[in-house]
Amino acid sequence: METNPTYSKFQTEFKVRPDDIDMFQHVHNSTYFDYVLAARYEQMQEFYHMSMEEFLSQGLGWVVKTAYVDYKRPLALGDTFIVETGITVLSERGCKVEFKITNKKTTKICCDGWFDYVLIDTKTGRSAKVTAEMISRYSI
Repeated sequence: METNPTYSKFQTEFKVRPDDIDMFQHVHNSTYFDYVLAARYEQMQEFYHMSMEEFLSQGLGWVVKTAYVDYKRPLALGDTFIVETGITVLSERGCKVEFKITNKKTTKICCDGWFDYVLIDTKTGRSAKVTAEMISRYSI
């Protein structure tokens, strides 16, 4: 059931907060993952019109199977940045989401990468099948 159409990309804007900064005075490496997850959470509701809460109410959830990030340049306190994400592969039991984080002022990419997500049944913790409705709502 794996499909390879072109999917939309979406952008969410954030600003670096004091609690994002590490001892080297830039955003801690793990925080970039938080930025992507926060952007996807918002984008699921705003653009796909299928929020994480809707998945949870159906006893389903998305979990990260694999994550990859390529750091290029740091973000610092007060920087405004854009997180762009988009599905590249939607499969029978999950999806691959690519992302890039760009400094809004410099327009330079700070990092990019991807996440492999698996849809799970929250009661059993086992993978679940992506439904036709999900495919329809996410194929924009």
